[in-house]
Amino acid sequence: MEQKTQQKDFKHFVRIANTDLNGARPIITSLRKIKGVSFMFANLVCHLAKVDKTKKTGELSEEEVKRIDVVMKDPLKAGTPIWMINRRKDVETGEDKHLISADLTFTQDNDIKIMKKIKSYRGVRHILNQPVRGQKTKSNFRENKGKVHLGVKKKAGAKSGRP
Repeated sequence: MEQKTQQKDFKHFVRIANTDLNGARPIITSLRKIKGVSFMFANLVCHLAKVDKTKKTGELSEEEVKRIDVVMKDPLKAGTPIWMINRRKDVETGEDKHLISADLTFTQDNDIKIMKKIKSYRGVRHILNQPVRGQKTKSNFRENKGKVHLGVKKKAGAKSGRP
């Protein structure tokens, strides 16, 4: 009888930080599916929200989901150390914050556009589709790497040209 009540409360998908998470996985594994959440950050969120990290995501109560969501939205307020944040001293505002999902993608794209606009070294490398972080380019990053090169093809039905 206890199993039936447990199965009724089980949710197959749980929505945290605008992302649907698989209910069959442990919460620490499910949180990593959110862009901007690493293993260490997922562990920290579970600790700060006071949620058992081995608990299945579908078995979480509404209150636990809300606590996780609050910690994910503003981790500094919840007590996250500054070295765990993924965007320290933001260029525009100067504040420390942790970006996740669409905000992270938008900010990264914006940063690349700014680098291209001011024509910094990294911006120029982005423009030229070259590696940005100092890798060698002699043997890697080739344009035609992996493409199959074909020889000369005859036209269908063409004569050899001899009388």
